[in-house]
Amino acid sequence: MYKMRINYIISDMEEKDLNIFKRFWIYQSERFPVFSYGLMVLTFAFSAMSYSKFLRGDFDFSFLNLIIGAMTSFGYFFLLRIFDEFKDAEDDAKYRPYRAVPRGLVSFKELKRLAIIIIGLQCILNAVFIPKMFWIWGLVIIYMFIMAKEFFVRDWLRKHPVAYLVSHMMIMPVIDFYTTGLDWNNNSITMPNGLIIFLIVTFLNGVVIEIGRKIRAKEAEEVGVETYSYLWGEKGATLTWLCVLFTTFIFANIACCYAGFGKMTFIFLVFFLIFYGFHIISTGHLLLS
Repeated sequence: MYKMRINYIISDMEEKDLNIFKRFWIYQSERFPVFSYGLMVLTFAFSAMSYSKFLRGDFDFSFLNLIIGAMTSFGYFFLLRIFDEFKDAEDDAKYRPYRAVPRGLVSFKELKRLAIIIIGLQCILNAVFIPKMFWIWGLVIIYMFIMAKEFFVRDWLRKHPVAYLVSHMMIMPVIDFYTTGLDWNNNSITMPNGLIIFLIVTFLNGVVIEIGRKIRAKEAEEVGVETYSYLWGEKGATLTWLCVLFTTFIFANIACCYAGFGKMTFIFLVFFLIFYGFHIISTGHLLLS
């Protein structure tokens, strides 16, 4: 144990001697892998923009809008990571000193500067290349800053986990309001019918991921980490997750109907529900993301 602690200290000292680029490279690999997240965000932006076009029946695709929108969306998610570092600073220092910021790999001052750079680049890209999107970009930034302050009711939200979950997962449809707007807003038209359903699906997807990643077996629970399995019990958290998953399935099918893919998608999704349902029953284990 003592030897491991010595190695841990030496490792921290070696990290702090690295230049800022190498330290941020380590930071991103631990807290926000840019390549895997970049591909995911590109897919996220492409699907949202494409769905809006399907609703309108217009398939004149602008790859410039997609690239700028994906870069902006990537910036949003990176900012969420940075804001969380500030929001969770006290708990991380107390319970998770091994993380990048508490152990001194990067400082809050450096993260603040990075956040300013990201916001500045987003502002320039949207103002210069897709100026019609500027107001939605600003709307998302405002919501993110309010969310970073935990809506100025931090203590109340911490005592009400459902309200906390809903208020924070609203960022998903807020960002998708931007990515779908790359189509409808950039073409100076109103939101097409069915887009609200798509935004609801985005919100539910976020809830599915958030609850699923915070369900753990008893032996995997950590002190200071508030999971849904700890708050609601393993059975309660799992049943809640399954209910949200099934609700997402329903709204996803409605969204597909608006886009003209109802029957085909329904069969596809039912197949996966049956497949994973059978797997869960046969093994006696829940496969949670």
